[in-house]
Amino acid sequence: MKQQGIKKLYYSISEVSKITDLEQYVLRYWETEFELLNPSKNRAGNRIYTNRDIKLILYIKKLLRNERYTIEGAKQVLQNYMPDQEAGEQLDLLAEQPSVPVTTAAQPVRQTDNRLKNDIVEIKKFLEEMLVRLT
Repeated sequence: MKQQGIKKLYYSISEVSKITDLEQYVLRYWETEFELLNPSKNRAGNRIYTNRDIKLILYIKKLLRNERYTIEGAKQVLQNYMPDQEAGEQLDLLAEQPSVPVTTAAQPVRQTDNRLKNDIVEIKKFLEEMLVRLT
């Protein structure tokens, strides 16, 4: 039987580091590069991340590490990011968008639209699994 935990409202940087499998310094650096990633701070000045922040971090990680976007390219993709939507809806919208014309910074190496759709389905499954683990 699966143990039910209470879903937390806020996570420390060390917890987010473990959840996302990213070093804390990477998270701090990404805050300087991606204006959407802006966790609040508590009275002690420590970062406090929400579930929305974690979804964004996982999305940025996918863009940079799996899709091989540059930071500038990922910034362009994130211009269409809608944080109020669930991650699955976000990825479904991306799958429906037409291909972006090739540019040096924004376009990753892609062979076909089908490959992109398959990647989106995989990340959607991954994010759904992460959400289950967080609850």
